[in-house]
Amino acid sequence: MKAPQYLLLVLLGLACCGWGFVAAHRWSSPRNLLPSLVTVLGVLLLMIGALLTFLPRFFLE
Repeated sequence: MKAPQYLLLVLLGLACCGWGFVAAHRWSSPRNLLPSLVTVLGVLLLMIGALLTFLPRFFLE
């Protein structure tokens, strides 16, 4: 059972989104690209983690 492993993806995605939103608004203009990309990565991790938590064989079929 790999559900706890996939829940870690969800938690990591939440952490990336939380840090990225705050840092993207606080950092100056050229430097805010990194937190913005981390936020996008966090959203992708959230979506993949949630998908694999509820449908663990999604990519296998």
